[in-house]
Amino acid sequence: MVSESLLPLLAPIPRERLRYLREIVVVGSVSREYPVLRELMDSGWPELDAHPTSKDEPAFWLYSSGSTGVSKGCVHLQHDMVVCAESYAKAILNMNETDRCFSVARLFFAYGLGNAGYFPLSCGATTILSPARPTPASIFADIERYRPTLFFSVPTNYAALLAHRRENGKEFDLSSIRHAVSAGEALPAPLFERFKQRFGVEILDALGSTESLHMVISNRPGEARAGSSGKVLPGFDAKIVDDNGAAVAANEIGDLWVSGDSICAGYWNQHQKTKETFVGHWLRTGDKYYQDADGYFWHAGRADDLFKVNGLWLSPAEVESALIAHPAVLEAAVIARDDDAGLTKPAAYIVTKPEFVGNEQLASDLQAWVGERIGGYKRPRWIEFLAEMPKTATGKLQRFKLRERQSGTDGGRRPRPSA
Repeated sequence: MVSESLLPLLAPIPRERLRYLREIVVVGSVSREYPVLRELMDSGWPELDAHPTSKDEPAFWLYSSGSTGVSKGCVHLQHDMVVCAESYAKAILNMNETDRCFSVARLFFAYGLGNAGYFPLSCGATTILSPARPTPASIFADIERYRPTLFFSVPTNYAALLAHRRENGKEFDLSSIRHAVSAGEALPAPLFERFKQRFGVEILDALGSTESLHMVISNRPGEARAGSSGKVLPGFDAKIVDDNGAAVAANEIGDLWVSGDSICAGYWNQHQKTKETFVGHWLRTGDKYYQDADGYFWHAGRADDLFKVNGLWLSPAEVESALIAHPAVLEAAVIARDDDAGLTKPAAYIVTKPEFVGNEQLASDLQAWVGERIGGYKRPRWIEFLAEMPKTATGKLQRFKLRERQSGTDGGRRPRPSA
């Protein structure tokens, strides 16, 4: 099934390359070449029999968003949606038939599929679906018109919402929202605090993935800690290990492994990648985390994001959070870069708020800002201002594109490296 607007992208592909394809159905108004979904539905029999299957049979493929490279097809089983609905929608959000769910993430991504798809279906709730491109103005308009009780978005979008104001100065009404949820990447503490202060809504940051289908770690209502991903969900398990797979001590950074019954069976047609990612019933998330004494998990970056400066580990997430706390910064991303002596230093990419201009003075101010708050060696050696960050369709930062950018040219506006 293909949307009418996307049909031109499918048409040039030779049918011999699509060896399993039997039929193309167009979702749209008219098609002379292919059957139209609405016409097929109108002519269909009103009573249907469920196909005989079992809870452990493959049900659907979901492709990862490509934030770290080429997308991978995750094979999920028939029972996976039930597990996620019970462990998160019902156990954490207490979703019920009175709720109205509004998800910025679309249905064709794992996050949005739960938020606006099988979660409300499993709880008898209402889902609000908009075909319009989600902009801050349209999102605020939909919230005020349709009055959702549960709002799901990603850190990038929360930053955009905070940067948006009405021309007449009147505040947006988010009073219908009892819980806001964030996922896709770690929510910086400054965004959590600004959103709660401005709208009175607590954002429940959580960790999930396409491999796990939905959340495995989450903050609880009334117990959220700014900057944390929360605690492991009921029915799931999580551990932080070193390079040898041994558990690390509390507050020590290591690799996050998770397990649970919603984790996919493997990657479609990628046997070697499956073996590298799944260890028994454990999923290697590829994220670096540490866990505090109270059981909260704190994101330190992707496994290939962390690097050492002056012999000490540096977490890009920590530097990014410090940068976002500056009143001029809308978005920030930090990666490793080698200086002329071959030593690794942090480089920052910044998107400023509309009322600010990126220049050498602001760059110097940001360097000092970070150094004063989290330490001089964590201060970005270079700062480049961008019009927008490279992201996936779900709003995740594509950090690898920033690495590709720096390996190609030194373009952009940077301060002179400090001594």
